[in-house]
This record gives sequence, structure tokens and C-alpha cells, in this order.
Amino acid sequence: MNLPNRLTLMRIILIPFMMFFYLANFIPYGIGKLVALLIFIVAALTDLLDGKIARKRNIVTNFGKFLDPIADKILTSTVLFLIIADGTIPNPWGAIIVTIIIAREFMVSALRLLAANKGVVLAADMWGKAKTFVQMIALPICIILSYIYTCGFATPGWLVLLVEILAYVTLGLATILTIISGINYLVKNRSCFKENE
Repeated sequence: MNLPNRLTLMRIILIPFMMFFYLANFIPYGIGKLVALLIFIVAALTDLLDGKIARKRNIVTNFGKFLDPIADKILTSTVLFLIIADGTIPNPWGAIIVTIIIAREFMVSALRLLAANKGVVLAADMWGKAKTFVQMIALPICIILSYIYTCGFATPGWLVLLVEILAYVTLGLATILTIISGINYLVKNRSCFKENE
């Protein structure tokens, strides 16, 4: 249990706390949403740090390879479900976005399993990294938008509109990158579907 793996585990442990504070509307002035935002940022930073530390210290482990992508998917999926559940991103767009992003994650995970059975390791490509980067920008903006909707009685109209535009544009871009990266994974690794001779 090295430092990168501890950071990955910490990311998973932080998720229930983020959920609690996000949904804790009984906390006045929307402070719960701000605490949830802070927890998300800390969790996202652990994602940035664990890989860098593992590579720098040459302590990449099979456990880390297994747990890190799972932790990432749980974190992003949780925030997506939360912003859909409270109507921050209204349906049907919210449901469509979540379905596309979750479906891509399942598909890539299944493809990695298939590739592993053939002794092939699928590394993250440029499109996958771009998708993750934009998602990590979009999701905190969506949490801020949820805060404004919950307790934004003093927020100027122009600021509300700006945050709405930023949330929709970044989340839309993340969805487009999700589709592109998913298709790219399938096309680049189509040899994984060939039967062994």
C-alpha cells in the first residue's frame, strides 16, 4: 500500500462525503454545495498526484492500475448523477449526457478487459485525456451552478447566465469528446475483436 494507492483510496473515501454535503440542503446558505465543491477539487487533485508520484518513484502496481480508473469513474459518475438528480442540468439533456458518458466508460472498460486477455495494454490516448481534462473543468462549474440555483438570491443575472453558459458549453464539449474518444478506442483497437488463430 504505497502513497499513490493511498491517494486513490482517499479519492474513493471522499466520494460519500461529497455526496452528503451536496445533498445537505438543510445546511443554510448553500454551504453544503460549497463544501462538496471543495471535496471534489481535493479528490480531483489526488487523481493528478497519484499517477505522477507512481511514475516518478517507479512504484506502479497492478492494484493501482486496477483501482485508479475505477476511482475516476465513480467520482465523475457520482457528480453527473447528482447534477441530474437536482435538475441543475435539466432532462432530457441531462439523461442523454449521463447515458453517453457512462456507456463510453463501460465500453472502454470492457475493451481493456478484452485486450488484457490478449496480453495487450490499452493506454489512454490524446482524446481520452482531453475528455477527462474537460470533464474535470465542467463538473465543478456544474456544482457552482447548482449552488447558485440553491442559494443564489443575491447573484447578479449576468453572472448566473455566464455560469450557465460555461456549464453547458464545457459539459457539451466533454460529451462530444467522450463520443470521439470512444469511437477512436474502438477503431484503433479493433484487432482485439479478432478470434485467436
